[in-house]
Amino acid sequence: MITTHQVSGVPVLLAPTTGAMHAGLAFRVGFADEPLAKRGITHLIEHLALHAFGVTDHHYNGATGTEYTYFHTRGTEADVVAFLNGVCAALRDLPMQRLEVEKEILRTEENGRAEGPAERLALWRHGARDFGMPAYPEWGLTGLTPDDLRAWVAHYFTTENAALWIAGPGVPAGLDLTLPRGVRRPAPAASSALPVRPASFAGPANVVAWNAAVPHRPAAAVFSGVLERTLFRSLRQDSGISYTVQSDVAVRGDGTAVVTAVADALPEKQAAVLGGFVDVLAAARLGRFDPADVAGVVNQRITELTSAEETGARLPAQVFNLLAGRPVEQLDRMLAGLRAVTPAEVAEVGRMAVADGLLMTPGRTTADWAGYTPAPEGSPAAAPGAVHPSLERPDLRLVAGEQGVSLVDGDSVATVWFDRCAAMLTWPDGARRLIGDDGVQVHLEPTLFAGGPAVVAALDSRVRPGLRAPMPPRDPSRVPSPRPAAQPVPSAPARPAGRAGSVALLVVLSLVIVLCGGLGVLMGADAVAEREDRAYAIGIAVVGLGFAVAAGFGVRGVLRRRRGNLTN
Repeated sequence: MITTHQVSGVPVLLAPTTGAMHAGLAFRVGFADEPLAKRGITHLIEHLALHAFGVTDHHYNGATGTEYTYFHTRGTEADVVAFLNGVCAALRDLPMQRLEVEKEILRTEENGRAEGPAERLALWRHGARDFGMPAYPEWGLTGLTPDDLRAWVAHYFTTENAALWIAGPGVPAGLDLTLPRGVRRPAPAASSALPVRPASFAGPANVVAWNAAVPHRPAAAVFSGVLERTLFRSLRQDSGISYTVQSDVAVRGDGTAVVTAVADALPEKQAAVLGGFVDVLAAARLGRFDPADVAGVVNQRITELTSAEETGARLPAQVFNLLAGRPVEQLDRMLAGLRAVTPAEVAEVGRMAVADGLLMTPGRTTADWAGYTPAPEGSPAAAPGAVHPSLERPDLRLVAGEQGVSLVDGDSVATVWFDRCAAMLTWPDGARRLIGDDGVQVHLEPTLFAGGPAVVAALDSRVRPGLRAPMPPRDPSRVPSPRPAAQPVPSAPARPAGRAGSVALLVVLSLVIVLCGGLGVLMGADAVAEREDRAYAIGIAVVGLGFAVAAGFGVRGVLRRRRGNLTN
């Protein structure tokens, strides 16, 4: 049974367990609270707060999530007290001398992190705001200052915005959780970048993914389990076209449950996996679930919750409930709620989920045939303003005006309006990238557009300083420069005939002159001396002399060409 206590004004949830004590100090702050221009600030504070512990004999860690940040440890009571007291002391006075080193560590960590289906779904569903933040790199790190971190701690890492869980026999003596005073920060409201749902977008070639937001209640968790069983049976057991098939549910602070389902696919099986996935969702929309699956999932969840109660594993979720302003759920009430779930309730959740669904199709496949509207990839219109043509491509142009900036590439338009700009990345060499709150981006390399430097100056004057995120300097070799305009290729001069070929032709033509000319002369003389067959002899003589004259002209032409080639 979970009991409630308080230490230094911080609420504490305690559950008795056997084995080593473990505890976690949580704060209601995460990626969803960060503006894009300061993306990474919460994670950086988490790292700085843990720096002093170094290598220890007991386990400890920190984690920054979408809505919550927590510090966790497992060990003896003395270990737990030393860890929690040390975290609070570090938050009161962060080791700013470590700031630049920790920034580099976080950049290295991010460089090895792969983007998964959940991040892509978040980006397309929410854009560059609140619950879309996990999809973005920690672009704010470079520009963060000690004052930025102190202000963030004073706003979020406070007594009123904290809660502690302890799995063990009791609250250990000696805890000092002194923190800055503040107020409880409510969970952020979820935005939407989708004008229509259900919607779809193209993702990687090897996976199909889907998510939906539904009200948080026991039937939502059961629906997630039933969906996983149905997808597994269809895509893996029956057709053998997928290996990893899974579904889970995450509860947000606003009382929403987000159900996410994923299935992998071979490149040649993309269409088949997508079709099978869509068929299962269509059945969910119609409430076609096997009642045995509903009963099986309910029993499985009851077993998992009972085991979690014995080990203290239910405590983190209950602390998050407390921070979100929801009541702590006791085990008996949760079990009663699960046992009361009916197939009809699961079917109702399924209908709501499919109506809200966002589907990531594999590779170049689409799902408009199944009623999924393609999510917008660009902007409906360009901003009014001056046109700056590309110095490389005639079909690419930048449009910059008082209200926003657009990149027009043929029929494709990307527009960021200044009053809906989430951040502007700035490089020392002049490059700028604007990200709208809908996730649309416009990247400007001033070296590649006519009047580019003037556009950069205009952007810097129109985008609020708080939205600018400085980027590290780039290597000069990575700064693009316009490619020179294509030059006409000169026609290749005619290659002269080879010397051996021209000599051979001269020999042949000379033989023709000698033979045909000689024959013509002999036949002409014969025609003068003889009276009989005179006409025949004259004809032969004319033909022979004609060939000889023609060959002579040929010899003259070959000699002239050879002289011309030698002078070139």
